[in-house]
Amino acid sequence: MPGMSEAVPPISAAVVDPLQMGRDALSRHAWAEAFELLSQADREIQLSAVDLEAFALAAFFAAHADVELEVKERAFKAHEAESNNLRAAYLALDVARTYGYAGKPSIASAWRRRAEQIIGPDGETYAHGYLALLRSEGAAATGDMETALALAERAVAIGTGAADADLKAYALTNLGALKIASGATSDGLALMEEASIAAVNGDLSPFTSGVTSCRMIGACRDLTDYRRASEWIEATERYCDRQSLSGFPGVCRVHRAEVAAVGGAWERAELELVRATTELGAYNAAPPQADGFYAIGDIRRLKGDFDGAEAALREAHALGRSPQPALALVRLAEGKTRAAAAAINAAVAEETWDRWARARLLPAQVEIAIAAGDVAGARTGVDELTEIVAGYPSPALEAGRQVALGRVLVAEGDPTAAARELRSAIKGWREVGAPYEVARARAVLSRALRAAQNEDGADLELGAALDEFRRLGARIDLEAAERELRDAEDRRSGPVSTRKTFMFTDIVGSTNLAEALGDQAWERLLRWHDDMLRKQVASARGEIVNSTGDGFFVAFESARAGVDCAISIQRALVDHRKSTGFAPPVRIGLHTAEANRRGADYSGKGVHVAARVAALAGGGEILATAETLAEAGDVSVSDSRTVPVKGVAAPVSLAAIGWT
Repeated sequence: MPGMSEAVPPISAAVVDPLQMGRDALSRHAWAEAFELLSQADREIQLSAVDLEAFALAAFFAAHADVELEVKERAFKAHEAESNNLRAAYLALDVARTYGYAGKPSIASAWRRRAEQIIGPDGETYAHGYLALLRSEGAAATGDMETALALAERAVAIGTGAADADLKAYALTNLGALKIASGATSDGLALMEEASIAAVNGDLSPFTSGVTSCRMIGACRDLTDYRRASEWIEATERYCDRQSLSGFPGVCRVHRAEVAAVGGAWERAELELVRATTELGAYNAAPPQADGFYAIGDIRRLKGDFDGAEAALREAHALGRSPQPALALVRLAEGKTRAAAAAINAAVAEETWDRWARARLLPAQVEIAIAAGDVAGARTGVDELTEIVAGYPSPALEAGRQVALGRVLVAEGDPTAAARELRSAIKGWREVGAPYEVARARAVLSRALRAAQNEDGADLELGAALDEFRRLGARIDLEAAERELRDAEDRRSGPVSTRKTFMFTDIVGSTNLAEALGDQAWERLLRWHDDMLRKQVASARGEIVNSTGDGFFVAFESARAGVDCAISIQRALVDHRKSTGFAPPVRIGLHTAEANRRGADYSGKGVHVAARVAALAGGGEILATAETLAEAGDVSVSDSRTVPVKGVAAPVSLAAIGWT
């Protein structure tokens, strides 16, 4: 037909080759473009094994992790079909690594065995090198460090002999991490630096470069060597920008935010971490995503947002990262000292072979042990920390050790020695650029100085700490510092006489309950009991004076507030019993009287009577003295009686309050 040649272009110009265009896009690191083109090619033709590998790489960097895994599995089958057993074995190991990274160890193990069946356990090929690395990781996971180190060294030798830069870098990184964990820290860092310089210099594939440099940064962070971490973050970000790598900046963003948080930029760091964890979720990158959630939880803990902290830490735990020590420190700040001690002690006990993982837990264990009155346990912890830090005394590690030692020395009654350690710690934390840690060290130093009768010096240090806590938004530390300052002023001015309604609570038969339920169930029950009681006290505007074991000592401004709080506690227990089938029986005693207030504590005959009244109550019962009932107003009572109270000359009139 006339004009047809003008309307229809030549066939050669009309045909689009998505496969070749996808290959070209991949070579330019135009990942999203390459993914779309190779996806189109995959729909139209049967891709070769090599092109399937290219498709999988594009899928990864374009944030299509599920597609990446499915395509890698197809590439494995294609290599098998082409009788390329060596490459098929490598792909099987790559798939195993991906499943392991996604938190699916059983499937990962099956793929590793598949590779071993193809090439056998021994050999000098690059596939045998990657097999040795996976076997090394498995040995390390079981605590067999000797085997883990030997297998990693074998992988380095194979990578060197085969002139395989990627394999050698992977192996050097793994071997370095193992050496650091076993205490040969300087040697381990040197190996990791050798691999990382190849990564940021562009000598490795994009994926291997990202993994290698990010693990280097992670090692620096774990050693609290923030200066070295910052150097590698900067170098890695420059490399990622040059190579248009979108996934690994998410990992770098986590590490950069962690360093920013140390510097006190909590709001900015949290925003960066939320962005990073969202981005990493698209890559199924469970380990760095878990690190991001942990860091979010720790920042929220420091700001006093315990609900938000616990939510983030539970996300980290679900992704395979321990929530400790942050979660134990949340429990400590909530006043749940026993739960905090149980959590941190279990975490330390589980870390049997990684010295630096223990070093990250020990300062919290020392702090919690002292709060629990376990000074001997705190001394054991700080002695171990001293031994570990001697192997790599970075400024932050040494400052953290000195604060822990300062706490122990104060508790042991040597405030002068404690002050020396703490002043040195303050200097170290200043060098690191960690204002929160400086303020925390000042707060501990103030206690040491006060114990040494240096009140002016103590007030000066505590005032400086208080100002920094306020600037940072460290609500819990700020409130604690304000209480310490008030208590010091109260002690100097002497006891103050005040009239309060005092309440004591106690779980009836707690020893038998703990034995019947077992440690874990008992701790869960106790945690619920403590949370419930604190909530009820807060609603009644009560003041928790003390909480030890399974009981609480609370002061109220009015008798009515105390009675209403006691009733709400018993009703909450009934509701819990109805919904779950069980709640512990709790007895409550109330007494209104004059008492001496010194700091945050109360003493005197009135406090003694309140405690004795609680001891007379039965499970589910509220006993109140005549003084409390007279001031409380309209209260339903029964079983009015007069009873003798040990340590009090006159008998005490009391009655049971009706609350059902």
